[in-house]
Amino acid sequence: MPFLPITKKEMMSLGWKKPDFIIVTGDAYIDHPSFGTAIISRVLEAEGFRVCIISQPQTDKDYTRFGAPRLCFLVNSGNIDSMVAHYTAAKKRRSDDAYTPGGKSGARPDRAVIVYSKKIRSLFPDIPLAIGGIEASLRRFAHYDYWDDAVRPSILIDSGADLLMYGMGERHIAEIAHRLDNGEKITDLRDIRGTCYAIESSKYKFIEGVCECPSYEVVKVPDDKGKRQYAVSCRLQQINHDCITGKTVIQKHGDRIVVQNPPQKPLSTEEMDRVYALPFMRDYHPSYKAQGGVPGIEEVKFSIIHNRGCFGACNFCALAYHQGRQISVRSHQSVIDEAKIITQMPDFKGYIHDVGGPTANFRAPSCEKQLKYGMCPEKKCLAPEMCPSVKVSHEDYLKLLRELRALPKTKKVFIRSGIRFDYLIADENEEFFKELVSHHVSGQLKVAPEHCSDNVLKHMGKPQFKVYRKFEKRFYELTKSVDKKQYLVPYLMSSHPGSTINDAIELALFLKRNNLHPEQVQDFYPTPGTVSTCMFYTGMDPYTMKSVYVPKTAAQKTEQRALLQYFKPENRQTVLSALKKAGRLDLIGTGKDCLIAPDRNLTDLKRGTKKPKKTIRNIHKPKKR
Repeated sequence: MPFLPITKKEMMSLGWKKPDFIIVTGDAYIDHPSFGTAIISRVLEAEGFRVCIISQPQTDKDYTRFGAPRLCFLVNSGNIDSMVAHYTAAKKRRSDDAYTPGGKSGARPDRAVIVYSKKIRSLFPDIPLAIGGIEASLRRFAHYDYWDDAVRPSILIDSGADLLMYGMGERHIAEIAHRLDNGEKITDLRDIRGTCYAIESSKYKFIEGVCECPSYEVVKVPDDKGKRQYAVSCRLQQINHDCITGKTVIQKHGDRIVVQNPPQKPLSTEEMDRVYALPFMRDYHPSYKAQGGVPGIEEVKFSIIHNRGCFGACNFCALAYHQGRQISVRSHQSVIDEAKIITQMPDFKGYIHDVGGPTANFRAPSCEKQLKYGMCPEKKCLAPEMCPSVKVSHEDYLKLLRELRALPKTKKVFIRSGIRFDYLIADENEEFFKELVSHHVSGQLKVAPEHCSDNVLKHMGKPQFKVYRKFEKRFYELTKSVDKKQYLVPYLMSSHPGSTINDAIELALFLKRNNLHPEQVQDFYPTPGTVSTCMFYTGMDPYTMKSVYVPKTAAQKTEQRALLQYFKPENRQTVLSALKKAGRLDLIGTGKDCLIAPDRNLTDLKRGTKKPKKTIRNIHKPKKR
């Protein structure tokens, strides 16, 4: 089947009187398996349901174009949180939006899930409403909202939705669809794993073994007690996110209780294969061509997702809290079948841009124990040091890449992002590493050490910096051995909780010594639902309850960001001020380890001379020529 209907005319051409489901989304409609709306709509279609899509609605007429769905409205903000889509880490409005026709900003509202849901409630008060996607998933409990600088209630409460689906939603939506179709009410569906619902406190029956978080009324108070309880709440939510050990989690919001059922189990290989075999058009809806298309397709059009989940689980990353830490993978044949489709596309030039996922080089569980007992609730697999139980192997991934390279019409198969370098360098068999360097790097390989200070890396949930150094050294040795000019592009982050001004200076020196001049610096962005955001708000580590230094003010963040771009003339005064404040006058000068050259006054100060009262100017006029 071609694209699913986005207009009433398209729906009528299919002979439908009304859809079973209407998906309302903050993105333009792109029918590609990298987009949640595409996957959910195609899963419903495969289950025998009629689905229409309302993309970026603006007016009542947009919401009502199909009338009421027979079964349910489904709402998401799009592929990313609407507030992240609209604002930089400095809370400045973005001028573009890659998921909107023409790349223009402003087509979706702030807090899109709430806005869309409230409008649907006002226009269709009796129709079931379920929310999902990244915005809903990460905001399912009371959460610190960076843009309000306050704790907001669960998005279930704010939106008025009947049900919230968190995580990857294929299983959820199939069960919801069939049970609604069989005549059950949406309030009957409160036993589905991977969902949340809100209920009046008087109607909730407390069950033994349920984990109760501190209430919204407690955690929203911005004093020491409230923040401490917020940290407690964060920890409870994180450790109950495992599909084997996770308990039902509840949180009171006034006279209502938000209930989170245990997580869904990740899809099996066979289930993932079925999902990615669905008839995706792999492009944006043709109606967007007149507006210049949708930029978001360009990065993924010729890319393949082969896995889900991440047992790396960095503290600042939302992926593990959304997709889970257990790994799901597609079969080789499934990936190859998708690659064959890509090679037949008219604009394919012979290059598969990426074969990855949250972490490209994960194709198996971190250890055998997790399959029976679940993930360790308060211990990371890879940081600060790799757990002895982790089984490191790239054998299966390497075999898959070799099969892809052998396909007709395929010139190169790249891995552009997502390589977990600590896992890679721990593999005693260098066969994959050698072939990565020889065949799968397109000039530059993006990796994410994030920082060079072990103090900061500890708070990030990342390995010690010596691990990156070991990887970096071996990468360039292997690159030289195959006579190639290839480079590492390290992702680095400023102002993460735990990062002091001295840590930022240490990172600036690392950049100087390695001749790295980042054009853009990623400030830590406190997105809902992450451990690092909890640290940012509370000033404490939720696992240890120890205090953490947080660079929070605009001045502190500007200093750290400027240090990472010390070489820019416009940053000179900020860097100078930061170095003085830190007592690092040794880094102001013309030596090879200095970050900036001195001005005259500072030179005099370092020599111990007094600043002259007046500046003497050259009074001689230049000769005429």
